[in-house]
Amino acid sequence: MGLGECRFDFEKKIILVTGGSGLVGQAIKQAKQQDPRENETFIFLSSKDGDLKDPAATQRIFERYKPTHVIHLAAMVGGLFNNMKHNLDFLRNNILINDNVLHNSYKLGVKKVVSCLSTCVFPDKTTYPIDETMIHNGPPHPSNFGYSYAKRLIDVQNHAYHQQHGCHFTAVIPTNVFGAYDNFNLEDGHVIPGLIHKAYIAKKEGKPLVVYGSGKPLRQFIYSIDLAKLFLFVLREYEEIDPIILSVDESSEVSIGEVAQIIADAFQLEHGIVLDSTKADGQFKKTASNNKLRTYLPDFQFMPLKDAIERTVQWFNLNYNIARK
Repeated sequence: MGLGECRFDFEKKIILVTGGSGLVGQAIKQAKQQDPRENETFIFLSSKDGDLKDPAATQRIFERYKPTHVIHLAAMVGGLFNNMKHNLDFLRNNILINDNVLHNSYKLGVKKVVSCLSTCVFPDKTTYPIDETMIHNGPPHPSNFGYSYAKRLIDVQNHAYHQQHGCHFTAVIPTNVFGAYDNFNLEDGHVIPGLIHKAYIAKKEGKPLVVYGSGKPLRQFIYSIDLAKLFLFVLREYEEIDPIILSVDESSEVSIGEVAQIIADAFQLEHGIVLDSTKADGQFKKTASNNKLRTYLPDFQFMPLKDAIERTVQWFNLNYNIARK
């Protein structure tokens, strides 16, 4: 069945979205309005609703809302340099969050959980393109091994809950996601939001955009609205326990330098780009195959990167005062 096709499924669903106030949660709010289903009620949690690192607080949330389905987005996240400094914190906090969410889902009889992994779960030394069968083939990149192993363990737990209790817990693996409501922090934001904030300041000060590293590393970027549409497909129709990569095609891979140029153009910067090659590049490439996704949705159209970045820049300019930074 294709995305958006009608389905005669009137079972009432209460869908709890952890991390619902963040980048992907906000995008899911938009995507569900574009493709509404009468039988779906969404509840978007934020950190104000309770600390998911705390078992008792997590249990109270689940008992209050009694979800039938869970989209698990909540995580301690950060950019390259924050990860390098705090691997233990990323490991422990994410293990606690994930264990509490999955165990309460099991205890309360949740019918389906879709958790969010990351391409950093894949081995550092691998062949490309990476696919869903390769997650556990070797250690992840040393720069963010704490976060990576915590995310990998979700896949392990999904299979263990399925084997022991028959739970339908699965996961998606997005490539680098960006869009409105992202974290635009200059120190620990991800590549695109960090560069957008830097470019905003460069424009204001009449200076060039300084890009950390050589600009040569390659990435696949997915616009948050596209990712949200695919999340809803997985929630509604994907039946496997094994995870699925949600990514643009391999041909859409771009260098950090190219991304910086698109951002500079969107701001109409007059002083160009400066590459600071004294700063670390991180992993050179993480090329992911979306062949599995394409077998399910061969005709899915991703928004062109230039258009998606321009929309994100426009949102940041309009919402500078409320943006996370």
